[in-house]
Amino acid sequence: METTYEVKIYKILTYKGARKTTYTVRWVVAGKRWREPFGTVALAEGFRSELITATGKGEAFVIATGLPVSHRSKSAAMSWYKFAVEYVDARWAQLGGNSRKNLAKTLTATTVALLRVKPAQFEPAAVRTALREWAFNTNRRGAAPRDVESILRWVERNSLPVSAWEDPDKVDEVLRALDTRLDGRQAAAWSRKRHRRILNVAMKHAMRRRILRDNPLPKGKDTTAATRTTNAVDKRSLMGPDQAAALLDWIRRRPRGGKRLHAFFATLYYCGPRPEEAVAIRVKDVTLPAPGAEDQWSELLIHTATPEVGKQWTDTGKIHEERDLKGRAEGETRTVPGHPALTRILRQHIEDELLQPGDLLFQGENGGILAGSVIRRAWHGARKEVLAPHVFESPTGRRVYDNRHTRLTKWLNDGIPPAQVADWAGNSVPVLLATYARCVEGQLPDLKRRLEAAGDLPELPDVG
Repeated sequence: METTYEVKIYKILTYKGARKTTYTVRWVVAGKRWREPFGTVALAEGFRSELITATGKGEAFVIATGLPVSHRSKSAAMSWYKFAVEYVDARWAQLGGNSRKNLAKTLTATTVALLRVKPAQFEPAAVRTALREWAFNTNRRGAAPRDVESILRWVERNSLPVSAWEDPDKVDEVLRALDTRLDGRQAAAWSRKRHRRILNVAMKHAMRRRILRDNPLPKGKDTTAATRTTNAVDKRSLMGPDQAAALLDWIRRRPRGGKRLHAFFATLYYCGPRPEEAVAIRVKDVTLPAPGAEDQWSELLIHTATPEVGKQWTDTGKIHEERDLKGRAEGETRTVPGHPALTRILRQHIEDELLQPGDLLFQGENGGILAGSVIRRAWHGARKEVLAPHVFESPTGRRVYDNRHTRLTKWLNDGIPPAQVADWAGNSVPVLLATYARCVEGQLPDLKRRLEAAGDLPELPDVG
């Protein structure tokens, strides 16, 4: 911590804006200018008086923060571990299961980076598990086993204070740790971006509690260039019609639960819902045409999502968490047309399973929600058996989610207006186009004909 006695304090600057008046305290520490705006003149004068009093007492100022050493007392008195635990508790009720899990991951990596020494008596993996699964889990912390409690007591004793964030070198060190995987390789861009987003919110919380004066995380384009990400779909992940048909047929013939899973994957392929939306569909949400009209379209009502987040992260203790549709207002729904082929599959599925209107359309073996592990295992098995080895190793249909990507791309390639596709998919039009623009193809000849029909510049008469 570098300090200095080279301090100059100026008069309060008053700015009268259209809506309010701002009073700004200005001072210089070791040649660096500092400004602190206030909404009232009393607050500004009080803060300026504190600065003047500190200089009058001969108190040193911290160059990194521009404040007297005594102003560091709150951040210096609180350990980062204690702040992180309190922050988790403050945010817990506002967050969904996946957000809680991601918050715990970010705070775990940050806390390990802010330890005074490396744990010699504990395995690094055990320390990370204790932090992620117990310390930063409000519901489980009080029931931590004894060995975990021992680890957490050691972490609390060896955690640096929050004031460590006032050291730019320490900030860079923490960010490097967040950007690096356990095997030493650089983390994925989306992971680095998520860590920074979560940490920024934590820093704003510290500022509101007056634990930190400023957000210490770097700002500007230079810091975001390394974490630039894209949501565009990899064109190689899309499946051709023959591949999709072969995969669905193999799943249908699967000895264990094949017909039930076939109806589920057919719904993903023909209607493009997110997997967590598909597992939440109930029989009453499906509108089928009258019996005998099997060549007619059906309709699916999508209104709920039940993502699989882990029972330790939900308030109910269940693996799945029920919530509203992604990116939509509370209670919002959408309807998606079902191809006649899907109509026949769903009608047969409902009859074979003896399902009632209030039942889940796709159930596990015991009648509950279809487990993500079962879905992924069936899809992986289908790809391994159906696709050629070099295709199996490629991105083609690698994820269950690629059924959705394939369907939305096909709708766009078939000329369905983007606004309609976005409505069926539960996306906004900008997100839809940004995600699938690289996958749209087959329309170039038609576009060229339109351009030719529009004509060229008129020919001008020859002059002289």
